[in-house]
Amino acid sequence: MTTPNLRLAAAALLLGLGACGLPVNDYTAAEADTRLAVTDASHRVTVRFIRGSDRLAPGEARRLHDMIARGEIDGRDRVLVSPSGAPGIAERRFAALHREFLHDGIVVAAQPLADVPRDAALIEVGRYLVTLPRCPNWSKPAAADFTNMPLSNDGCATASNLGLMVANPADLAGGRPLSPGDGKPAAAAVERYLADKVQLPAVNTALPIPAAATAAPGAAGGNNPTPGS
Repeated sequence: MTTPNLRLAAAALLLGLGACGLPVNDYTAAEADTRLAVTDASHRVTVRFIRGSDRLAPGEARRLHDMIARGEIDGRDRVLVSPSGAPGIAERRFAALHREFLHDGIVVAAQPLADVPRDAALIEVGRYLVTLPRCPNWSKPAAADFTNMPLSNDGCATASNLGLMVANPADLAGGRPLSPGDGKPAAAAVERYLADKVQLPAVNTALPIPAAATAAPGAAGGNNPTPGS
């Protein structure tokens, strides 16, 4: 074979090998981020009370309701209230703000803080914005992938559905604080269970468990014939 023919054969071989190269080798996972993006847009509001009192200063209640009407505070926000003062007056101030927010259907929770100004309360409005991933995402070539790695679109729909269905975006940033449980009834229930003293209701409609049958007085053994009778 002449030299030009050898060169042509080598070029054809190189082209063939290049065509067999996996385009997925040029792909990086950064091109297909299927995670939800949660952006913190929280802010604080300071409200004033009459000195030494649990009554809001003039105009403060109206200011709060106006902020709610403008959407600066929303029912989907995680609202935490930190009143100042001794424990007794701090509880009354929290109750006063709790009533004001309930007028607009917003439930608040207490959060003790040490740096609250005198005769005031800090209201922390926990607001989070959720950005959905760009779906579908087929940036990774699906063909000729002998590495058996996940496709770029895997999990994209699941993440998008979670971002659309979550009622409170703050739950994606962190769990809600749990209130103290009532230990007395919980312990009593465990004791009844361990002592096998759990009583089923007389008429059970919730579970397919029949109620215990009670025999009529004087009927014991009346329906059990003796052998040979």
